[in-house]
Amino acid sequence: MAPPLPGPLAHLAPLLGHYGYWAVGAVVFVEDFGIPAPGETILIAAGIYAGAGQLNIVAVAVIAFMAAVAGDNVGYLIGRWGGRALVHRWGRYVLLTPERFHKAEAFFTRHGGGIVIMARFVEGLRQANGIIAGTSGMRWRRFLAFNALGAALWVGLWAALAYAAGTHITTLYDEITRYQLYALIALGVVGAAFVGRRLLRRAHQT
Repeated sequence: MAPPLPGPLAHLAPLLGHYGYWAVGAVVFVEDFGIPAPGETILIAAGIYAGAGQLNIVAVAVIAFMAAVAGDNVGYLIGRWGGRALVHRWGRYVLLTPERFHKAEAFFTRHGGGIVIMARFVEGLRQANGIIAGTSGMRWRRFLAFNALGAALWVGLWAALAYAAGTHITTLYDEITRYQLYALIALGVVGAAFVGRRLLRRAHQT
């Protein structure tokens, strides 16, 4: 018997009960090219189900990873071929207003490829990530590499925590989301410092 899902996860029980892995893949996929859908929430709920033996945690993680990468690539194509005009015309129907898009695009442009990884963990940026990468002209291979890494980290974190924590996940979720952006920024600064140090060392050697 499936465990009762805590708090805000409870409304996903019928969806997971009826469709299982299909629900995980579909919801994560559509969220990742801008459609408002509870992708992160259903991943956590599926992890709890897996911890109770109702689903296989490896299958949940693999399906969520593939759906996340595929969804972001659909977003990339939308941004690349449709451009800003398409986003400005239709974005408001998926809560991506021109104002929100411009702010997200400016943030994306300032931080470069690393933001593709960070965006996976930030509500709002996660949904617009691929679209902004496409409109900003980022090379597809570069986007794909950062996107796959971000998706792997995101799926790995929430699937593992939900699987281990079970119905206590909502408490952990609140604490992690409170501090995750600061942790990611700090990680980005450390990474940038490491790269800068290597570049300086290489410059001195030439």
